[in-house]
Amino acid sequence: MCSPLRARRALTAVSWGRRGADALSGVRSVPRRLIIDTSYSAHFMDFKGSSIPSSMKKLVVHKLSPNFREAVCARAVAVPTPADTELLVRNRFIGINASDINYTAGRYDPSVKPPFDAGFEGLGEVVGLGLSASSSFTVGDTVAYFGSGAFAEYTLVPAKESVPVPSVRPEFLTLLVSGATAYIALKRLGDLAKGQTVLVTAAAGGTGQFAVQFAKQAGCHVIGTCSSDEKAGFLKSIGCDRPINYTTEDLAKTLKKEYPQGIDVVYESVGGSVLELAVNSLANKGRLIIIGFISGYQTASGIPPFKGGTLPVKLLQKSASVRGFFLPHFLGDYKEALGSMMQMFAKGKLACEVDCGDLTAEGRFVGLESVFRAVDYMYAGKNLGKVVVELTPPPSNTSKL
Repeated sequence: MCSPLRARRALTAVSWGRRGADALSGVRSVPRRLIIDTSYSAHFMDFKGSSIPSSMKKLVVHKLSPNFREAVCARAVAVPTPADTELLVRNRFIGINASDINYTAGRYDPSVKPPFDAGFEGLGEVVGLGLSASSSFTVGDTVAYFGSGAFAEYTLVPAKESVPVPSVRPEFLTLLVSGATAYIALKRLGDLAKGQTVLVTAAAGGTGQFAVQFAKQAGCHVIGTCSSDEKAGFLKSIGCDRPINYTTEDLAKTLKKEYPQGIDVVYESVGGSVLELAVNSLANKGRLIIIGFISGYQTASGIPPFKGGTLPVKLLQKSASVRGFFLPHFLGDYKEALGSMMQMFAKGKLACEVDCGDLTAEGRFVGLESVFRAVDYMYAGKNLGKVVVELTPPPSNTSKL
């Protein structure tokens, strides 16, 4: 589970310049710059000769609730003008995360009150930028970013928090948080060694797919839980040795029968009874990495029930450990992780599965109104890979230039 506000600071601290990834400090808030000269604005606020509309739509949290449809509404607002250090990004794809409803429930920063912008993962073209930002970017560049306000047709993004990407491909969205979480968590907390056994829960999801691949690359035997035969087939295609469809197999019995010596590393994101089973399935010196607990996010507390009264005894008896992972605590690893994953993807050595809802009855997730459907889809456990919504703002003859 990753706080968008803290993760945004994480990207500020490790974000990439146009020529590579450099550790950078945060951006101090600066006053809005008014564009006066028309020729100047046309240079900095125009994308391939297309006009920028004067208004846009965005999703706003108007009520704190873990029920996304109850908490969020669409609003028409003016397209913002970038400040000196900002980029104006025309969003083409936005990422759906389990933590979106933690954000709408106000669980990350209780001091923030509605209304506030929703969504924190986007990718698109730079269509406007401030003067200082133009030293690293130019109109037409493609960037990905992680920060509040992504569920909008246009988003202002600090240049130092923007990650240049080669093209407008939704696969790049999968790396910013989902991929980085799996990469760093397993590298720093997993202590993976060749021949060990790794269990990945929700293995066919946004971050699970990466945990499977990185564990396999480390020479481990990988088990992955999933909810359908289609997902099991996908897991096999990315190297999972033993997919377990828990809707047709008893997970506890299968693990006990096929892995009597226990599991060396568990990459866990479900929580509740699955977490309890993971603890019970650990091998001697086993490591359980908790990266979230999605089974509880839709509840009032956000935390699923967990019977942990005997946890100290169970850990002591096996010299095992439970380790929590929160991405902003590992800022020093982010640059290397993102760079490595970008290279693997470019060389065809990393699958970045994206689910845009093409196979749903209503069809592909297109437009801001599809975000509500995409969140429901993910929480119903229907997604295979990272859930992504395509956003192409409608053309407008009303320019703000």
